[in-house]
Amino acid sequence: MLKAMSDEAAISQSVHLLRHGQVENPRNILYGRQPGWKLSERGHEMAKAVAAWSKELSLGAIHASPLERAQQTAAPIAAQHGLVIKTDENLIEAENIFEGKPFDVSGAIKRPATWRHLWNPWRPSWGEPYKVQVSRMSKAVNDARLAADGKDALLVSHQLPIWIMRSSIEGRSFFHDPRKRQCTLASVTSIHFDESGKVLGLTYSEPAAHLLPDNKK
Repeated sequence: MLKAMSDEAAISQSVHLLRHGQVENPRNILYGRQPGWKLSERGHEMAKAVAAWSKELSLGAIHASPLERAQQTAAPIAAQHGLVIKTDENLIEAENIFEGKPFDVSGAIKRPATWRHLWNPWRPSWGEPYKVQVSRMSKAVNDARLAADGKDALLVSHQLPIWIMRSSIEGRSFFHDPRKRQCTLASVTSIHFDESGKVLGLTYSEPAAHLLPDNKK
């Protein structure tokens, strides 16, 4: 559930966390932080769809992960608003021991060779600690909010950091089934603030839902 906002709460500013569009990845590799992974043709269309969606926003800052797929997703949005993309390392993908290999959750659980990396799903034992992700994402959100100078900010990042940031705000356990994250390709998780900078709540939208492969979310 998204954190409920009071009917009387006045939203002063929002920071929109955008997951990048589809990547060209026919072998289903867990690309993680590896360089060189770029948007597919559909991914570029997703970025354009989000840019069109963003027309009604008053954006004062656009920040993006240094990885190519995030920079490419941010480009048409920055052009739409006449802004320069600021690269923020805090928005990068989560570190993962399985990076660079074909990977899926169900398959990993069934392979004994992977078990030594899966012993602690709360940390998690296979990659960057969740608390570290929350810390860096919180800094990225706050830096962008201040940089936007009263306007909204849009940050392009990756599924897991966005989902863990949302989980932290909603007060939910970090332990979760990756297949059930509500953070599909080119989706927007918006954090809303009042005038003092206090979080009022979150909303979620999918501006590129019509472009999802086989309508899979």
